[in-house]
Amino acid sequence: MNQVVLALLPGIGMLAWFFGVGIVINLVVAVAAAVATEIVILHLRGHSLATLLDGSAVVTGILIGICLPPFIPVWVIVAGVVFAMIFGKHLYGGLGHNPFNPAMVGYAMMIVSFPLAMSLWPAPLTNPDALSVMAYKMGIPIADGITAATPLDAFKFRGATTVGEFVAGSAVMHRVGGMSVGIGWQWVNAGFLAGGIYLVYRGVCGWLMPAIMLLTLTILALVFYDSGSSQSLGSPAFHLFSGATMLGAFFILTDPVTSPDSQEGQIVFAMGVGALTFVIRNIGAYPEGLAFAILLMNTATPFIDQIRWRYA
Repeated sequence: MNQVVLALLPGIGMLAWFFGVGIVINLVVAVAAAVATEIVILHLRGHSLATLLDGSAVVTGILIGICLPPFIPVWVIVAGVVFAMIFGKHLYGGLGHNPFNPAMVGYAMMIVSFPLAMSLWPAPLTNPDALSVMAYKMGIPIADGITAATPLDAFKFRGATTVGEFVAGSAVMHRVGGMSVGIGWQWVNAGFLAGGIYLVYRGVCGWLMPAIMLLTLTILALVFYDSGSSQSLGSPAFHLFSGATMLGAFFILTDPVTSPDSQEGQIVFAMGVGALTFVIRNIGAYPEGLAFAILLMNTATPFIDQIRWRYA
């Protein structure tokens, strides 16, 4: 768990640089809520508090905090983390027994229950002052102009404009090498990619599932890109370096508890996550589909493992 936290630091640093102090506040609140909830539940279950030392509660809090916009109210963070710890982890018996990734359970609950709060992202590098951030977090409304749509959200609801027209008039996207990417988000994803490579190098996670998931997303993006017409579904660079792509590929997809055991099963699992992420991003109700893709494939993990066992 310590290696995972260390590997998350480059991406967290990029998030804080581009989106401000609210990211740091989110992490502090989420980790504190996760640890506090873990202590209460362990006490209620009559378990030793020594299991706190496994670091799983801290990692769950960090993974949820990373996914949240800087202006999200504090009480929403606490509600999401508590929900994740109860219904994503301890309801099934605790660490090692959970069929769903706890952080994604909490995130999915928050995006479904509090869609407006989950959309409160500022434009990159606007550096909102700490007072404005805290005002929003305490539920005090401020000017709407301080927030902006994320690249995935803006691209999804751009209307009938071509990709080139949209990027030219967008404050959150630009072109790199002829392909559109979200301003700031490419560096955030690069940070998590660097952390993921570190985890693979140290043997903390394998390379297979991240590679298959990213390859699936790339192939689908290439097939449906069509060079940027009004019907284009986004370039490979856009899908790889927007939203939570690299975070999900290396830090969530590779959870050994909620993914298949066999190599063949892991390939199917990763392909499913990549395909579902692309589909939900483009034709689903939510701009980012990674959390729902992972949770849907979590439900299929026992079936995937059973098929492998049956035909081994």
